[in-house]
Amino acid sequence: MVRGIAGHGVSEPGGEAPRVALVTGAARGIGAATVAALSSQGWHVVAVDRGADDPRLPYPLGTVEELEALRSPTVLPFVADVCDPEVLVAAVAEAERVFGGLDVAIAVAGVVAGGVPLWEQPPEQVEAVLDVNLRGVVHLARAAVPALLRRPVPRQGRLLVVASAAAVRGLPLLAAYCAAKAGTTGLVRALAVELAGTGITVNAVSPGSTDTAVLTESARLYGLPSAESFARQQPLDRLVQPEEVAAALLWLAGPHAAAVTGAVLPVDGGLAL
Repeated sequence: MVRGIAGHGVSEPGGEAPRVALVTGAARGIGAATVAALSSQGWHVVAVDRGADDPRLPYPLGTVEELEALRSPTVLPFVADVCDPEVLVAAVAEAERVFGGLDVAIAVAGVVAGGVPLWEQPPEQVEAVLDVNLRGVVHLARAAVPALLRRPVPRQGRLLVVASAAAVRGLPLLAAYCAAKAGTTGLVRALAVELAGTGITVNAVSPGSTDTAVLTESARLYGLPSAESFARQQPLDRLVQPEEVAAALLWLAGPHAAAVTGAVLPVDGGLAL
């Protein structure tokens, strides 16, 4: 359910209006940590999540209750599936209506499936992975970039994507996931060039094994006892925490990253080395 927040998007007399972000996959994990990081720094945030399971996938996704738990004077939950481009357009419109505009769009929503060779994987699982992890980013870009461009010059717009170390590593039994994440990094580079000169930058962060529900499901697919089993493959010798990925996204969203575009920033504990 979406409920507007009265009075938001209006700055104090003589003050500067808060910057506005939209975050997908916001109900838990990296998405929820990113919403919290932005809100703590005074941002207004539209927190987007489907808030329901995907029947094509064998594990539970974030819930409406988890999404609603993010609600605050500066955070507006919005139920939307990134696989539905029209609903994402509506989410962007809500950011403009309630908060007065959009400065940053962050694509965090992601799922995993596999555990068998690609040719043995149920086709609906392959489609789910490609739909959410790649097409969902395309849908967000198409919905959000026009809103970012509606901000007056000089702009400091940002389109940010959560990719993965899987974009550069061939992970067995996760071929569709690797393909989708590699696609997002190619998209980031192309959009960075397309938006040259607009004041809008496009970047990605590339997490390694991060303590999230996706990693828990990955452990199950590999027959491992827990997500912690993945810690040994990273030189850091521990799992990355969602808050650490969120901190990188917060930096890329801010003014100190204005000279960075078309980049893929590893936050992977050295996994890609």
